[in-house]
Amino acid sequence: MMTDTIKKPGKNRIRTVVIIALIAALYVWVFSGIKFGGIKPTAGEITRAIFRGLFNPDWDYVYIPEGEDLLRGLMDTISMAFLGTFVSAILCTPFAFLAARNMIKWKPATAIGKFLLSFVRTFPEIVMAILFIKAVGPGPFSGVLAVGVHSIGMLGKLFSEAIENMDLKPAEALTACGANGIQRIWFAIIPQVLPEFASFSLYRFEINVRAAAILGIVGAGGIGTPLIFALEARAWSRVGVILLGIIIMVTVIDIVSGQIRKRLV
Repeated sequence: MMTDTIKKPGKNRIRTVVIIALIAALYVWVFSGIKFGGIKPTAGEITRAIFRGLFNPDWDYVYIPEGEDLLRGLMDTISMAFLGTFVSAILCTPFAFLAARNMIKWKPATAIGKFLLSFVRTFPEIVMAILFIKAVGPGPFSGVLAVGVHSIGMLGKLFSEAIENMDLKPAEALTACGANGIQRIWFAIIPQVLPEFASFSLYRFEINVRAAAILGIVGAGGIGTPLIFALEARAWSRVGVILLGIIIMVTVIDIVSGQIRKRLV
C-alpha cells in the first residue's frame, strides 16, 4: 500500500512536468513564427488621432435624409443577419434530421449528413461573401447568402444534437398506436425540439449580426461598407460614431435575445 502511494505522486509529478514542457514548447513554436518588425515612429501620433476621433464622434452622420447614414447601415446589417438566419434555420432542418443517429438507422446516410454540415461550416462568412460577390455582385444580397449558407452548417449541427438528445418515448407511443412517420415527427418530435431550435436560431442571429457588421468590408453591404471607407479616409470621427452604433446595436440585440431564450428553454 505504501509503495503504491509513493509511486502515484511520482507519476503525477512526471505527467505534470511533461504537460508543462509541451505547453512551453507550443508557445515557443507559435511565437517563433511571428515576425516583429518594430513600432513605427508615427505610431504615437496616429494613435492619438484615432482616439481623438473615437471620443469625438461625428453625430451628423447618424441620420442624413438624402443619403447613406448610420441608421440605414445598421438596419441593413440587422436585415442581412435576420434573413440569413431565417433561411438557414429552415434549410438546415432536413440535414439535421439526416445527421441525427436516432432518426436515420442507416449509418452511411447519417455520416453523409454530418459530413455535409461540417463541410458547409468550414468556410468563414467573409470567404463565402467574396465568393457570392463574384457570383451575384456586391451588395446586401451577397451578404445574406454568405451568412445564410455558413449558418446552415452550425445550426444543422446544433439541431441534430437536440434531436439526438430528445425523449423517444412519445414517438414510440405513437408508433404503437399506428401513426406513420410524418405523424410521429409532427406530433412527437417537433413539439420537443422546437423550443431548442428557436433558442439556437436566436443565438445564431446574435452571431450573424456581428458577422454581417464586417462583411461590408469586402463589399457585401451593411455597416461594414461605410466603416471601411471611413477607415481608408482616416475619418476617425465617423469611425467613432459607426463603432458606437455597432456597440449599441449588438448590446441591445444580445439583451433582447437573451431574455427571449430564457423564456423558450
